[in-house]
Amino acid sequence: MRSQKDYLDAIDYFQAAIAKDPDNATLYNKMGIAELMLQRYGQAGKHFQEAIKRDKKLAEAYNNLGVVQYERKKYRGAIKQYKKAAEISPTSASFFSNLGAAYFAQKKFEEATKAYAQAVRLDPNIFEHSSRTGIAAQMSSPQDRAHYSYVLAKLYAKMGDTDHSLEYLRKAMEEGYKRVDDAYKDPEFAELRKDARFAELMKERPVALPD
Repeated sequence: MRSQKDYLDAIDYFQAAIAKDPDNATLYNKMGIAELMLQRYGQAGKHFQEAIKRDKKLAEAYNNLGVVQYERKKYRGAIKQYKKAAEISPTSASFFSNLGAAYFAQKKFEEATKAYAQAVRLDPNIFEHSSRTGIAAQMSSPQDRAHYSYVLAKLYAKMGDTDHSLEYLRKAMEEGYKRVDDAYKDPEFAELRKDARFAELMKERPVALPD
């Protein structure tokens, strides 16, 4: 039911399951996700805390509690929870991606880039799909999304992933990033600037798409 977005019915069944198995941390976490999708942040947070109380090694519950904090714009709290999730499960790219998003929201771009870099090392396609564990935090404003795309373009360029770098540089343009000419001087793009596709893209200058 949750996968079909029947969140209210899913919550009813999770509650029934918890009544039979009240110490099952996974059930609290799953019910919290359903509440989170309904934007019931208070209830979702309580369920994630209940999950953590029953299993202090349930990384997904810390991550999801971080999402609640992120959605409430409590970025410091979100960072704390994402870090806990990443400490427990250091091979989860989505946790580092969410950590990067929280740092980004705080305008701490250096820390954000480090977290994103770790996410990409773990999963080069992390930004093209959502994780099956936890909920991926998203950028809110068009300006943030455009800057975010540019940061990812720089990150992929630095890692030598030309295709992804060009893809996100194009996205940054389409999202209206105003400092795209920095690509001509930012050191991360040094190798990319030798690629003919870079020159073509910068010449083409895709028109910013309406939000």
